[in-house]
Amino acid sequence: MNRSEAFQLLKEYTKKEGLIKHALAVEAAMKWYAKKFDGDAESWGIVGLLHDFDYEKYPDLENHPFKGARILREKGVEEAWVNAILSHADYSGVKRESSMEKALFAVDELTGFIVAVSLVRPSKKIADVGVKSVKKKMKDKAFAAAVSREDIEKG
Repeated sequence: MNRSEAFQLLKEYTKKEGLIKHALAVEAAMKWYAKKFDGDAESWGIVGLLHDFDYEKYPDLENHPFKGARILREKGVEEAWVNAILSHADYSGVKRESSMEKALFAVDELTGFIVAVSLVRPSKKIADVGVKSVKKKMKDKAFAAAVSREDIEKG
């Protein structure tokens, strides 16, 4: 599956703009981490793009990401990609072993946190958020309290 096909699949299952933006943010972060860990940026990006593609249609723990994994397998997607997507949900029972799996788990939470940091800036732009600002806000447990710092660190 190439990036264009992956984006088409995302749009087929995901209509909410916020979830599409989340997928795009995770895709971008995964591409960056692929370069850091000598992975294939295209593949890692697609995994990030698709990690929650089934969430809007199947938001409960019994179905997400399991329905998505089944759909991806039916489309002939690489098992490594499917495993990474399954492993981003702790409750799936799929262990995170590869760098791709660990990165996806971390950036799923991290991208949401970075968006939260950007929203308290005057410009509200992600481009204006520096690493120092993110690190400072990470220490403030009251800020974006729903974001699991533990999950970011575990990944």
